[in-house]
Amino acid sequence: MATEAQWLGLRAALAIGLAASITRLICLTLGLGDIPAAYGVVVGVLVVRPDFCRWPPLIYPVLMLIAAVAMGLGLSVRMMFPDAPQVWWFGIVGVVMQLLAVALPAKLALLTNVVAAAGVLPLLDPSAAWADWGHQLEAIAIGLAVGTALQWGLTPSGYGAPAPPSGPEGEDLPLPERYRLAFASWSFWRKLVLAAFALAIGVGLGAQTPKYLYFGVVLLLNDSIGATMARVRDRMVGVSLGVLMPLLVFNTIGLNSVGVGLAMGGTAALVAALNLGPYLRTALISSGVAFAGYGPLVAWYIPNRWIDYLLGSGLALLSGVLLFPQSSLRRYRRLLDRGDPESLEQLRRLYPAAREEAAWLGQGLVSPDAQRG
Repeated sequence: MATEAQWLGLRAALAIGLAASITRLICLTLGLGDIPAAYGVVVGVLVVRPDFCRWPPLIYPVLMLIAAVAMGLGLSVRMMFPDAPQVWWFGIVGVVMQLLAVALPAKLALLTNVVAAAGVLPLLDPSAAWADWGHQLEAIAIGLAVGTALQWGLTPSGYGAPAPPSGPEGEDLPLPERYRLAFASWSFWRKLVLAAFALAIGVGLGAQTPKYLYFGVVLLLNDSIGATMARVRDRMVGVSLGVLMPLLVFNTIGLNSVGVGLAMGGTAALVAALNLGPYLRTALISSGVAFAGYGPLVAWYIPNRWIDYLLGSGLALLSGVLLFPQSSLRRYRRLLDRGDPESLEQLRRLYPAAREEAAWLGQGLVSPDAQRG
């Protein structure tokens, strides 16, 4: 018998499927084009929260502003150097996006990956122009509006509370101080250099879709080994789940607005049925990229994409382990052995990454609350 969480997940799947289908239909009706419609679809399904909590109202204009600036910078680099190779564009834009992400306040840390990914999107289309940039922003706004409206309309009774804050409490450091700390961090320089050369590494390894090595580095590489491992697991499980429904739908009813809705809603329903809720966001992105964004699925597109994501995950893992490694597990155990009551909050923050690291090593780990209890 389905649990309440699964029923809620299936209700969210309905909202996600409708958001994908309606967003794509509106975008194509307005003549925005397939690629902007794909952006709108992905944003429309991601804005639907499976717990039906409400996003803070400020997130909408902030997201639009960040997308406009990041994509505009990426397009500017490509148009300033039209004859440069793609690896050069990716290198320059990758560095600029890492520098731009430092400027985000802590409460917007959730959007750091949006900056890194949005900046290179104009580099994937060789014919991108400023008109396309405008259409893409229109599609993103449509996706935000449609997804939010459907979530509000389908929110069950008793749900719909404001979403909990995602960033740390307290005031942010001044901007110059943030950049000073970033420039003094080996982790920052490690990620910045790898973001600059990730696409070139993918091309050198013979990857069919080398852009996924860039995404692997900028989306998965974290300051600590454990946090990087957790992101790698989330990415590979989510990508694997996200390709199943697009393959099924494409081979039955083809690529159209109804099919996109079935693929995205089907992915959300599959994740809910398997009780794999933490992987939903990654699975939806995977479905959107595979089905809505790049036209018909050629025979080896899905396997090549999965392999190249695996290469990107491997690059992120190797970098985290070999280049200036920071072990959350070692730090956690050192604090735990100290037994300082004032370190309990710090232990709670470290525990998820330390637990992930311990799991990969086949070791057990006691939680801070159990230890203090």
